Amino acid sequence: MTIASSTLPRLALASSVPQDADVLVIGMTSAGGTAILSGTSDVLEKALAGRYGQPLVQVAEGVGASAKPGTTAVLPGDGTTLVVTGLGDADVTPEAVRRAAANGVRRAAELAGDTPLRVAVSLDTAGPDVIKGAAEGALLASYRFAKASAEPKPAPVRALTLVAPAGSASNQAVGLAQVVADAVCAARDWVNAPANELYPESFSELARQAAKDARIEVEVLDEKALARDGYGGILGVGRGSQRPPRLVRYSYSPRGAKFHLALVGKGITFDSGGLDLKTPEGMYTMKSDMAGAAAVLAATRAIAQLKLRVKVTAYACMAENMPSGSAFHPSDVLTMFGGKTVENANTDAEGRLVLADGIARAAQDSPELIVDVATLTGACIVALGERTSGLMASDDQTADHVLEAAEAAGESFWQLPLPDGITDNLKSDVADLRSSGTTRYGGALVAAAFLREFVPADTAWAHLDIAGPSWSDKVYDYVAKGGTGAAVRTLVALAQSLQN
Repeated sequence: MTIASSTLPRLALASSVPQDADVLVIGMTSAGGTAILSGTSDVLEKALAGRYGQPLVQVAEGVGASAKPGTTAVLPGDGTTLVVTGLGDADVTPEAVRRAAANGVRRAAELAGDTPLRVAVSLDTAGPDVIKGAAEGALLASYRFAKASAEPKPAPVRALTLVAPAGSASNQAVGLAQVVADAVCAARDWVNAPANELYPESFSELARQAAKDARIEVEVLDEKALARDGYGGILGVGRGSQRPPRLVRYSYSPRGAKFHLALVGKGITFDSGGLDLKTPEGMYTMKSDMAGAAAVLAATRAIAQLKLRVKVTAYACMAENMPSGSAFHPSDVLTMFGGKTVENANTDAEGRLVLADGIARAAQDSPELIVDVATLTGACIVALGERTSGLMASDDQTADHVLEAAEAAGESFWQLPLPDGITDNLKSDVADLRSSGTTRYGGALVAAAFLREFVPADTAWAHLDIAGPSWSDKVYDYVAKGGTGAAVRTLVALAQSLQN
């Protein structure tokens, strides 16, 4: 395989600032309008006050340091360089620490030049959730996609240390953060890979390789197996491409697990729009239309590595949506997995077709909960913006459960409704249902309503539309430019909450 992959530094845990750190990231909080440094010690402050000739907090404020979240300032000098990152109020949350650590590490990385740096992060972290937040932020900010280049450059951060109280709880929090961050960055790598290198066959092989060191059984259905078993949605979407579709099934079944979670991911490795062709501007980032599949595969691998006591079956529905003489048409009738027929309304609404096959197949495994993840609709971006994912569910209890997992993970989701009568938009004169509504209104809701038609009535279900947050045109906090790995952390947190 020629697809490049990133390598995150292994995060070390230390109870004091390592002497060999090139850069030390500390925090600044505010209490009653007074700035307070976080993550220093009396010995360190005394030594640095001697270096600068005045109290360290005054030096920091003098170079622009602030408690305001998102701000950073650099205090240069002999030996270790200090980076001060804004933490906000003194009572910080795990998410605030996650962002502050990330901003500090990103600023430190900018100082590297041609020499990778050893970076230590000291933010007075206490408690497993806050330690995990700081560790995740530092790791995710260290991500650099290994771009194709005749002269590759090393990552700017070669060693990363988190200063936190010693103990098993801290070790466990850091270990969890490392696994989750690795999973997020694996998803980022897959999303960032160019479509001429990552396509259904190569993506399925990468998925197989990723599961080798985990307790995951892997099954890959090629185009012949898909035709034999009746996956009309995946086959229909992939019909226009010279690169045939695939369906990857991950199965993680730990001993003693009592809850079965099914995950289904949209894996359109490139979406031209098919015969309903996108504009050039709208097509450019469509290598990222497989972010849902990347999320469910990466999350399942992390769940297995963490040995969580929950059974997980994941389906990654992979196809390339291209225009050609063999491409499927608007008005085609497709017979989906399980026999339901669908009138295709628009070839650029292809994601719901591959997901419908995956959901119908996942239902045969009799899970207690099905969660599908997809870059499904531009309508969701219009409704919620680029940093919040949409959530629609079979019932409010299921929605609340997913929202709680997202909050614990630090990801932004917002529940959208599935109003009574919305399926009226999906009535067809020639098939069991249409793939899209007859108007442009409520597109995200109509797409979710279509998917709901393939979920058994007695099975809990949640639909995550990550069209906005799955890709970013700029770097901020711990979010990388390009693929972001959206939903991975939420899926892992959800599996944690479902353990018996």
